[in-house]
Amino acid sequence: MARLTRHELKEDRIKTTFEHYQDFAKEHYREIILVVVMSLVVVGMVVGLRMLIDRQEAQANAQLGEALDTFHAYVGTAAPGTLGADAQSFPTAREKYNKALSQFSVMVDVKGYLRLFPEQKAVRIARYHVGLCQAELGDEAGAIKTLTQVTGDRDPDIASLARYSLAEQLAKTGKLADAIKLYEDLVDHPTLTVPKATAELALADALRTSQPAQARQRYQQMQKEYAADPVVAQAVKQQMDSLSK
Repeated sequence: MARLTRHELKEDRIKTTFEHYQDFAKEHYREIILVVVMSLVVVGMVVGLRMLIDRQEAQANAQLGEALDTFHAYVGTAAPGTLGADAQSFPTAREKYNKALSQFSVMVDVKGYLRLFPEQKAVRIARYHVGLCQAELGDEAGAIKTLTQVTGDRDPDIASLARYSLAEQLAKTGKLADAIKLYEDLVDHPTLTVPKATAELALADALRTSQPAQARQRYQQMQKEYAADPVVAQAVKQQMDSLSK
């Protein structure tokens, strides 16, 4: 028998391998079809889920934008031409914050199957503003409860805003010691939304009535620390000038 060339051997191996897979496919075609169908179903579910999440995120962002427009709307009667054509205005602050509270609350009240998905960042920001609206409307207990919940947010910027606003509410309700602890924590752990200088100034302000000497000491420290920052330096000077001797 003539010797096979290297090319013929290669072709023979390819043919043998192809025939092997062809036989395997014939024997297991049901299983192969099932795997392919299941793979397509999984891919379809992943794509559909991603589209649903993106759609929910876009809707939440739009709702948040509308609610924030209300929250920051003008109160009173504006002079003609001073507000934009689409700008809102309210006769009283209470009406404004009541409407904003309603808008933010609708976002937070997630129902049905949507509760199974990770909470959108826009929803978590809305929850923080629910607390702010409650505070503006005089619902101190509700504001403290809501803001306390938001202090545990996984986003440090949202959580620090909540701690800052919660400290303000605690100070207003006579829980100064708790407020000071929060401010001190914010000083030790500054974020983009609550920088160290903001927290230090709030801490000194909280001490003005009960511990004016300590408040003055903190203002003086800030004058040295932020001497190169004209905005912070001016704010500190104003607070020191108004502090009782």
